[in-house]
Amino acid sequence: MSFFKKLFTREKKEDLDQGLEKTKSSFFEKITKAIAGKSQVDINVLDEIEAALVSSDIGLDTVIKIIDRLETRVSKEKYANEAEVYQMLQDEIATLLEENKTTDLPDFIIPEGAKPYVIMVVGVNGVGKTTTIGKLAYQFIQRGHKVLLGAGDTFRAAAVDQLQIWSERSGADFFSKGMNTDPAAVAYEATAKGMKEGYDVVIIDTAGRLHTKINLMNELTKIRRSIGKALDGAPHDVVLVLDATTGQNAIEQCKQFMAATEVQSLALTKLDGTAKGGVALGISDQFQIPIKYIGLGESMEQLQVFNRRAFVESLFQR
Repeated sequence: MSFFKKLFTREKKEDLDQGLEKTKSSFFEKITKAIAGKSQVDINVLDEIEAALVSSDIGLDTVIKIIDRLETRVSKEKYANEAEVYQMLQDEIATLLEENKTTDLPDFIIPEGAKPYVIMVVGVNGVGKTTTIGKLAYQFIQRGHKVLLGAGDTFRAAAVDQLQIWSERSGADFFSKGMNTDPAAVAYEATAKGMKEGYDVVIIDTAGRLHTKINLMNELTKIRRSIGKALDGAPHDVVLVLDATTGQNAIEQCKQFMAATEVQSLALTKLDGTAKGGVALGISDQFQIPIKYIGLGESMEQLQVFNRRAFVESLFQR
């Protein structure tokens, strides 16, 4: 491994540690309080660990699954110290993420045979959707890919302009039909342009629809079909952007978007601004959707490919 590669990896890990600081402080403090000074793990200790996990916004169903597995391991491995319980928790959480299809991708990769690689991005207003698109475009461009952004959010004031600004910041090309036009048509034509002009990646923005308005949500299905008509098998990824600071509300958003379109992966934003980062575990587990990207700050470099091992290690880092 080159010196540059080592430096790059270390910097990414530092960004992750800093970005998770609020979540880590809250999470680790609660777990430590539940375990510290206990000579054995009995039902009372497990109850305290369960309460600590629930209060970390992981979600009750996922917490119960973790506690059941922890109880099984404790009974087999005859727990003797705090360090072993910390390690057991890390192992079970990492395993849970792996079972939910969250794998440790090495980089911002494009699958072979998908050209252009079409990404459809969905999410409600305010979660950082447009920002995530810009950062994602930047990461692909840094790896030598030709990227086109399609302005499919044609209803919200200034949405088209905002995406164009991000295209200029990231170095991506930009396609728009203007405000108040058919977003499905934008998606179709952007995908067709990507094919005709040899783009490696096409990222389609969509309106940040209120997830309670079914008629608007249904339009996402229409947009997806339009992309598929332009390029068979596309979109290759439907990324749902969620704001980590909303905690359990993000789970409800995920449920509604899953009903409207086939969400294939998650991008979790604003992890640096919240103590509710544990919601990532609950969302991934409940919906069996992999977390692919996480936002850890304002700069373009601070969008990372999600690494489950590094994430869990950071949560438990003393």
